[in-house]
Amino acid sequence: MTVSGRRARQKKETPFGAGAAPPAKRESGARAEGAPPRAALFERQDGSPLRQSADSARAAARREPDAAALLDWYDRHRRRLPWRAPPGERAEPYRVWLSEIMLQQTTVKAVIPYYERFLARWPHVGALAAAPLEEILKEWAGLGYYARARNLHACAKAVAARGGRFPDDEDELRALPGIGPYTAAAIAAIAFDRRAAPVDGNVERVIARLFAVDEELPAAKPRIRALAASLTPASRCGDFAQAMMDLGSTLCTPRKPACATCPWRAACAAHRRGDPEAFPRKAPKAGGRTRRGAAFCVLRGGAEVLVRTRPARGLLAGMSEVPTTDWSVDFDESAALAAAPRLGGRRGGAASAWRRLPGVVAHTFSHFPLELVVYAREVAGATPAPAGMRWVRLESLEGEAFPSLMRKVIAHARREWPEFARAAAPTRPQSPSRHASARAACRLR
Repeated sequence: MTVSGRRARQKKETPFGAGAAPPAKRESGARAEGAPPRAALFERQDGSPLRQSADSARAAARREPDAAALLDWYDRHRRRLPWRAPPGERAEPYRVWLSEIMLQQTTVKAVIPYYERFLARWPHVGALAAAPLEEILKEWAGLGYYARARNLHACAKAVAARGGRFPDDEDELRALPGIGPYTAAAIAAIAFDRRAAPVDGNVERVIARLFAVDEELPAAKPRIRALAASLTPASRCGDFAQAMMDLGSTLCTPRKPACATCPWRAACAAHRRGDPEAFPRKAPKAGGRTRRGAAFCVLRGGAEVLVRTRPARGLLAGMSEVPTTDWSVDFDESAALAAAPRLGGRRGGAASAWRRLPGVVAHTFSHFPLELVVYAREVAGATPAPAGMRWVRLESLEGEAFPSLMRKVIAHARREWPEFARAAAPTRPQSPSRHASARAACRLR
């Protein structure tokens, strides 16, 4: 066969023509040219359609995070939480505000029983504003970060003074006691559907991974907030904010994130790199030095415990406690009894009257760890309380506004001091402590 004949035969047997390449293989699920578009996602849970289906397709092609995809995931997988409004209903600002204040630095699991008790006792902001601060502190006891409880009361009074209506503007919300940039954005978005971008720990993690933000926290916070704001859609702002929180809480977790089921998997830079757990980057924390001190448990007549109230300002302000020494890094235990309460007219009475209980009580605050040794003694039933202190009956201790630290001290005395344990033994079945869930965990949503 001549050369020209072979060329003619090759041209005839090539179905795409000479020099033509076969068509690129279409990925599974891709829409062929001319095919009808896929069914649109939904704008709202009542079924009204999104006008963003074309934008969603383009975002997916460019590997950009798409708000509609996240909202579609949220409509199917949203968490059921007691402060959330049912689908299609507007959230109640009081409930949103109350939950957001409680959730600061505290887990959802720990907050739920406190939120439900607060709502049952004070169902609206006017009722909370009219309540004595002491009662609010008692209900808050065990939840930690007690300045929140005082700010909660102050904010309730401020809102009640304006007719019981929360402002719907971020700047006005930030002017209220205890409301910072995050809480103001959360209330504005969730309660009023304003275009705001609340960035909590969960959202921070999602954004840092989505864009592979290399800058370390806390320096990266402004950039992360700006990126979060750039993703917020013009509608369904409250649902989008809660969807971001749910994504971080349920899928984009600190360890072992469930990338395979994430609606933003294709858009996630950290997922493409293969190291999502490396984000967000964090600067090493400078741990506070351990402080130490002593606590004094005094039992009067086998029925009462000596208690005092902490100052109105400072750490654990306004909370109840058993008397203690100062807490310091250079605590000298040999001098601890010099700071014991005056009982019977003498500072601490005879040193031999005090018993040092075995072990220590350890507790960690956000900026330093603490260790307390515990001294115990009994006094006669007629012994007066020292100035600034009071006697509280054992059966009433549960109702005192003790922070978690003091509940640990009292629990330690029950374990290590037989006289206290016998006096405190219940005479009837007791229901589980309402503070049990809070002792289990206090941190980020």
